Amino acid sequence: MALQIKDLKKVYGKGVAANDGITMHIDAGEVYGLLGPNGAGKSTLVKQVIGLLKPTSGTITLGPYDLVKHPAHARQLCSYLPQAQMPIDSLRAREAIELTGMIRGGDGPAVRQRADHLIEALDLGEWRDVVGMRLSGGVRRLVGFAMIAVWPGQVVILDEPTNDVDPLRRRLLWDQVRRLADEGAAVALVTHNVLEAEKAVDRLAVADAGHLLAEGTPSSLKAHYRGRLRLQLMMRPGLSVAEPPEFIASSVRAGHNLVMVIEERDAARAIGWAQDLVDAGTAEEYALGATTLEDVYIKLAGHAPADSLTEGS
Repeated sequence: MALQIKDLKKVYGKGVAANDGITMHIDAGEVYGLLGPNGAGKSTLVKQVIGLLKPTSGTITLGPYDLVKHPAHARQLCSYLPQAQMPIDSLRAREAIELTGMIRGGDGPAVRQRADHLIEALDLGEWRDVVGMRLSGGVRRLVGFAMIAVWPGQVVILDEPTNDVDPLRRRLLWDQVRRLADEGAAVALVTHNVLEAEKAVDRLAVADAGHLLAEGTPSSLKAHYRGRLRLQLMMRPGLSVAEPPEFIASSVRAGHNLVMVIEERDAARAIGWAQDLVDAGTAEEYALGATTLEDVYIKLAGHAPADSLTEGS
């Protein structure tokens, strides 16, 4: 079943529109990314989809079900991994996963078999019988994902699912996200980590200030940047670089990272300029490569995401 959102609007006190005319759809079998900074309206949108918040206007349907008129259907048909850790302090990892599956209506033997599969697939075997309070943040996050995936709904919403997860197990988690979609769920990935989203999603939307700024596949959104390259400089702490040369098409700084877009024809000049900065001790290193979805995000939202630049360093 496809999730359809049309002309959705949520206005809080004093006329503040957290969502303002959102229209989008997520098909069964699709991983759909919703990108945006804090305050973009992503959380408000999710709360309306899962029946925790009533829209001011607009519709949300899942197949034949009207999730606005019947929020109980939303809670039954949607699975949600919040950004906060799951409250599993007194439960063993395996117990938390199996209990969630059974609460959602799963058959006991099937739930246990599925839980065993997820524990193995996410490399959680050594923590199978460890209580939640003794688990690291990353392992708790993986257990939380397994609790959602063990008996998923028609729609699966994942809010920053890889927070605190180590790089190796992140790859394992993304494999399981893909599997959820392949098994028929409509998967919504809510994040501000653009670099991860680019690798994981089929389609995505960029949101800011309650509006969708753009929507499409990663390739279609990057079409504007064909013939351009990304130059990234890691600046030395406490030092600043002079105004970028005239051949730099655009630039943005986040922390010690300076990210620029250049035309392909200017690659040699850009490398020479970056190497001069390294030789002078102003920059520690540089990298030149294809433009990414992050460059699209910066252009649309007007700023760099808080933590994704360092992800790609």
